[in-house]
Amino acid sequence: EVQLVESGGGLVQPGGSLRLSCAGSGFTFGDYAIGWFRQAPGKEREGVSCFSGSDGRSYFADSVKGRFSSSNDNVKNTVYLQMNSLKPEDTAVYYCNAVNSWYDYWGPGTQVTVSS
Repeated sequence: EVQLVESGGGLVQPGGSLRLSCAGSGFTFGDYAIGWFRQAPGKEREGVSCFSGSDGRSYFADSVKGRFSSSNDNVKNTVYLQMNSLKPEDTAVYYCNAVNSWYDYWGPGTQVTVSS
């Protein structure tokens, strides 16, 4: 059974940090491009970051550039999104996505709330 499960969300104050994890099972992340997306209530889903093995680089939306970064653990088959200097407008459900030419997998999401 193919699964993606996000974790690490929670409630933080503005300026705080969180690290989100996306653990994959039933497949190998190395065979896919990886993306993080987020959606706040009443708003459209927006892309946060994308990683492609073709160039080995991550790309970030302007709204998070310089504050967010990504990493991975190949042994654990897990990818991470490090979020620093969080702002209230970062509040959303964050989703992990893995896609290649044949498949498109999504996790159930994890809630991130930034509030004082």
